[in-house]
Amino acid sequence: MGDGIPPAGSHASVPSRPSSASVALEARLAAAGRSLGAREAAHGAALEAARRRCEALRALALGAVEAFHAAARDAGAPHLKLEVGAARLDEKHVRAFEFEVRRGRHVGIVVVKSRGEVTLVGPFRTGKTEGPCRSLLVDAEVETAEALGDFLERLAEEAATP
Repeated sequence: MGDGIPPAGSHASVPSRPSSASVALEARLAAAGRSLGAREAAHGAALEAARRRCEALRALALGAVEAFHAAARDAGAPHLKLEVGAARLDEKHVRAFEFEVRRGRHVGIVVVKSRGEVTLVGPFRTGKTEGPCRSLLVDAEVETAEALGDFLERLAEEAATP
């Protein structure tokens, strides 16, 4: 152990001050954060509206899924369960929110974009190509609710088919 290298996990192995490389990297990323933040700030209100609409559609889907569970249970099939995920920032689009409905590998995703569009993705099986997709105007509440119903029915049917 006389090689001058401190043992792993010892305090001597942690630098007491940042290296010039880490300072330069932090400065570089801070500059990128300022630039991207300034660009995206203009979309804040539209993104917040998309979040609220996503939460409202999620509540609508959650009520429908709860009705599905009760009906399936009453029909003698309590094992038919769909899960409605939390609303979150979309994984693909930086200016959108999403939530998913899933049973095992069967998934459907509802995406609400800040530009005023709702996209229903799937249903599909994970590990397979996403699709089909259907896009609607975010303000078309009746059409969106009907499309969401069709979407959830297809997902439930596909997820319950052996």
